Amino acid sequence: MAADQPTVLVVEDELAQREVLSYNLDAEGFRVLKAENGEEALLVVQEDMPDIIVLDWMMPNLSGIEVCRRLKSRPETRAIPIIMLSARSEEVDKVRGLETGADDYVVKPFSVVELMARVRTQLRRVRPSTVGLRLEYEDIVLDAETHKVSRAEHPLKLGPTEFRLLSTFMEKPGRVWSREQLLDRVWGRDIYVDTRTVDVHIGRLRKALTQHGGSDPVRTVRGAGYALG
Repeated sequence: MAADQPTVLVVEDELAQREVLSYNLDAEGFRVLKAENGEEALLVVQEDMPDIIVLDWMMPNLSGIEVCRRLKSRPETRAIPIIMLSARSEEVDKVRGLETGADDYVVKPFSVVELMARVRTQLRRVRPSTVGLRLEYEDIVLDAETHKVSRAEHPLKLGPTEFRLLSTFMEKPGRVWSREQLLDRVWGRDIYVDTRTVDVHIGRLRKALTQHGGSDPVRTVRGAGYALG
């Protein structure tokens, strides 16, 4: 599994629909998590934080609307984009879904191609480096497509791990990442790496970022992890 592979959680109680969505998302290069009801969805999010959620409205017991409301009320999950799927096509239903916190609303039956485009649009907002965009933070510029980094217009030499670390930081400046979160995002969940390895690569990243002068932009947050700025 690619370490920077974006993760999508598909929440759908109809097996056939769930499998079609999962198959197409997997074919598009996403890492796919699945849940067949609202309760399971909340558990999955707690254990394996996705980058985006495709959420069916009509489910037994805990509806998609309620799942959306709960996720958007929690600081740690509020920023996860949610695309709501529903057979309800009335404008009042769309408004209700969006007001609950959904970032997009797709009416069933829908085009899979269109849904994939909407997933990428939402992902571009929260993980721009996965769609080949240019990221900037103060005088640091990272081009995800050409894999080039510069600071104050000086080209920087970064190893692949340091590049992924920097792109993670630059996607959300100011966010504090724990060592475990960085391991999941940069190395991938399928690889066992000691958390001390994170410290080694953070040290290399700091050295690379200051090789032409300038202050160290990577902040150590005692007992929590690291942040950019």
